[in-house]
Amino acid sequence: MRALEERLHREDPRFAEALAHGRPCRPREYRHGRAWLLTGFGLVLLGIGIAVGDGLLIATGLVTAGLGGHLFDPPHGPRAPRR
Repeated sequence: MRALEERLHREDPRFAEALAHGRPCRPREYRHGRAWLLTGFGLVLLGIGIAVGDGLLIATGLVTAGLGGHLFDPPHGPRAPRR
């Protein structure tokens, strides 16, 4: 149990600390604030680009929305990088 507790604390200290106090927060894999923000910003850029008719703005909106969508996928593997 001790090894499991230490591993949890190393992987997500915020979650482990909140769990110790009896008020757990969502694990890091399920926190998507930045992903929603980036996706929303990309969709706004895309909409403005379509309304104005600017190809560069449309492309920027698509790329930004794609980057935001990529952040929704949690990292996989034993040594996945932290975000």
